Amino acid sequence: MVGPGPASVNAEGPPLPPLGASVKMEPRDRLLHPRRYEMGRKLNVAIVGATGLVGRELLKVFQERDFPIGSLRLLASARSAGARLPFGDEKIVVEETAPDSFQGADLVFFSASSQVSRELVPHAVRAGAVVIDDSKAWRLEPHVPLVVPEVNAEALQGHQGIISTPNCEVTPLVLCLWPLHQRVPVRRIIVDTYQSVSGTGYAAMQELVEQAKTALAGQTAEPQVYPHPIAFNVFPHVEDFQEDGYTKEEATIVHETRKLMGEPSLAISATCVRVPVMIGHSLAVHVEFQGALDPREAREILIEAPGVQVLDDPGRHLYPTPLAAAGADVAMVGRIRRSSASENGLALWIACDNLRKGAALNAVQIAEELLARNLI
Repeated sequence: MVGPGPASVNAEGPPLPPLGASVKMEPRDRLLHPRRYEMGRKLNVAIVGATGLVGRELLKVFQERDFPIGSLRLLASARSAGARLPFGDEKIVVEETAPDSFQGADLVFFSASSQVSRELVPHAVRAGAVVIDDSKAWRLEPHVPLVVPEVNAEALQGHQGIISTPNCEVTPLVLCLWPLHQRVPVRRIIVDTYQSVSGTGYAAMQELVEQAKTALAGQTAEPQVYPHPIAFNVFPHVEDFQEDGYTKEEATIVHETRKLMGEPSLAISATCVRVPVMIGHSLAVHVEFQGALDPREAREILIEAPGVQVLDDPGRHLYPTPLAAAGADVAMVGRIRRSSASENGLALWIACDNLRKGAALNAVQIAEELLARNLI
């Protein structure tokens, strides 16, 4: 399994490891090293949605990056209240989230539904906390920064108490396209996403396991979470369909990518597909630039890009996979090649852990950047 820092492996670089070997990743987190801020200060932190997949991942990331926590309050729904979650040497009791849960908090991470975020985030802000929200509730609000720190950390300046972290497939997309966009502006993006069931939650992961067992036993299982069986199947349906034929998830990719890249009229088309993978979203990206960009030059740019790992030697079966990306802190990119359909186009393949850099890690890096800039 790859480790926790950006690195690069490619056909023109250092000798490649044997197939099946892990790829050593050097700690090159240049922009977002957790020691860029004063370590003497500790924050009173709360997590809303602490018992969910992203909430639990936040706890892991806090410990891995030695985030400066003075006190930690874990909040969730009434159903989860009373549970105990391990953190360091402690087990912290989960409390039911209420409007008055945020008194004394400096920083609140929300990983709940958009409805919960809409209802409770204003209470946290009024209590004096800065909120980093992982839901769709605030992402497209003009006064709310939508941030991937490697791309647009400067958007944090002047925040009004709420910062949004993007959708889990948008983050790896902009991580890989932004450094290329700085060299040659992007004109058009066509992206197909292959999204794991952990993006839906625990119930979907369990449904995949149970359906796989049932199918292998020669039986048929009725789907409960999804409209179709997910085991040994894929379907082009992530979130509800809109009148224009696109799903809400596909529209999200368009609007969030435009906001993050500061290109409100950028041409983007997306198709989102649910696949029987536990953790890790993958993206097939076809991007057209306003001028020529050679695949070798693109590879060299991405090798130096923070938060990106290049895995690009198809002749030796070296390219990103969701299995390799699970547990890693980077967006992995490979299959970097010239488009056969566009004179100034490239095709890329990306994989990223949707729970880590796609959600929890990006939120913690935003918090680190707030500390480094004295914005909290």
